[in-house]
Amino acid sequence: MRITRLLFPALLLCVALPLVAGEQDSQDSRTSNSLQSASSGPAPSFNQAVDRAIVREKATLQELRKYSPVVETYIQTLRPDPELGNVPEKDTYFLGRMEEMSNGDRRSRSFMPQPGRVHNVLEKMTQFYSLKFMPLGFMQMIVMDDTSFDRAHYDFKFVRREFLGDVRCLLIDVTPKKNAGKGRFLGRIWVEDQDFNIVRLNGTYSQAPRFAHYLHFDSWRLNMRPGLWLPAYTYSEESAVPNHLVKTMAFKSQTRLWGYDQAHIGHHDEFSTITVDSPRVKDESESAQDASPVQAQRAWNRMAEMNVLDRLEVAGLLAPAGEVDKVLETVVNNLEITNNLNVQPEVHARVLLTAPLESFTVGHTIVLSRGLIDVLPDEASLAAVLAHELAHITLGHEMDTKYAFSDRVMFPDEQTFRLLHMQRNEHDETEADTKAIALLRNSPYKDKLGNAGLFLEALKARQRDLPNLLQAHLGNSMELKSGLRMSELMNGAPELQARSLDQIAALPLGARVRLDPWSDKIEMTKNNRVPLVSVREKMPFEVTPVFPYITRFATEDKAKVAAASAPQQ
Repeated sequence: MRITRLLFPALLLCVALPLVAGEQDSQDSRTSNSLQSASSGPAPSFNQAVDRAIVREKATLQELRKYSPVVETYIQTLRPDPELGNVPEKDTYFLGRMEEMSNGDRRSRSFMPQPGRVHNVLEKMTQFYSLKFMPLGFMQMIVMDDTSFDRAHYDFKFVRREFLGDVRCLLIDVTPKKNAGKGRFLGRIWVEDQDFNIVRLNGTYSQAPRFAHYLHFDSWRLNMRPGLWLPAYTYSEESAVPNHLVKTMAFKSQTRLWGYDQAHIGHHDEFSTITVDSPRVKDESESAQDASPVQAQRAWNRMAEMNVLDRLEVAGLLAPAGEVDKVLETVVNNLEITNNLNVQPEVHARVLLTAPLESFTVGHTIVLSRGLIDVLPDEASLAAVLAHELAHITLGHEMDTKYAFSDRVMFPDEQTFRLLHMQRNEHDETEADTKAIALLRNSPYKDKLGNAGLFLEALKARQRDLPNLLQAHLGNSMELKSGLRMSELMNGAPELQARSLDQIAALPLGARVRLDPWSDKIEMTKNNRVPLVSVREKMPFEVTPVFPYITRFATEDKAKVAAASAPQQ
């Protein structure tokens, strides 16, 4: 084996912006309501385009009822800083699975531990005086109007045409009619000009009830299958929401949906590929014998490991094995080679799809969360996180093999955090820190450990403000009782300079990993480095707006879908 260098740039600060190529119509063409469609046939009038969009939206809502995606909402409330702008001072986190009820309403089956009775009583006593974020409220932002998106309740005004990524759209302002009722959508929609699906909605809901607030939002849909556009991202922010009846509160949030293709996530589609060997075929090799005690123990450990990983993947919490895993495994390989380690069974890596920063081991598999990979500024910082988990493996810190019994992983998805435990005790964590430092000092990253220490300095500066981002749900938090994990690295780090453009200690959330909401597959983003114009654009650990590059479901992807759904011979 050899040490492999990664394309893991030291600075990556911005998600890809869509190619905006607005084609401003003249006033005459607006008056005539004539729009050119990308599809064949005569161009529809504006009124015809609106009618088609209304029909498609009803079909989308009907189609959405077939799915139960995972929904994650992460909220940061903000305080003003004279130089850095609005910075986080508190955070809130929701994770659940969206379901449609028989009456058409939505509900969320939460993955999060539910508060006890005393907490609920205290909350009811104080909720009149403070603002409370409701997960269902953020979930509602993926649609405009569940029941009455039609001409009887709304007026429509053509604005212009504009490209979102590769998709040309009609921009339409939507306003509720007088006496249309409360809670109607007020804002702008982007309608793709082939089948007239709504692919983006931006605005709020009108006439909020007393003591409640409708928030502004920007919601995006992706073309996940032929003709099927489903919600994927929602960004929301407010600069002055009333709180405590007197003060105002600013916040920003991001909601992500994934796990739509739940029926094929995991290994449910592998049955059709099973082949049965002839009973006459017999293994005559030397390996055709009972396992030794050591081999049997390893096989038992591996069974527990695979049961946990499969359960996490089926629950929609773990990405399928893919290219990002190979990036992580390359770093692990570099650490093993330079330290003359020969770990058996081989060490693998996987990615947890959630935003909170956590890492842990499941047997000989290292798991890092999507949010943690997002915010790491460079390869040396990534190596520090992986070295800590590799140290657990080399020190023989084993997982609980009770999960080798299949019934231990037979439970509803929302009980995953309560029933799966990958945490280590304080002694094992401290021992792994010491071992990891030794591995790093004898690795290709030994001259860049100051960068990893700087990342920890930035994390320490925000740990009181962002407890939910640092709250691990399956493994150990980055914050231990004795301080931050791998805190020794901070001794060799440069001084944290939050107001310097030349120092990037941590990246915003969403900076590195792109998630396919249909299949749960992930890939590293390929964004170009963006020069910063002010320190307000550094935004370490922060939520940012989402601007995905919108494309139509590719022809070659359609062929793959057709081949996968064809009957087996």
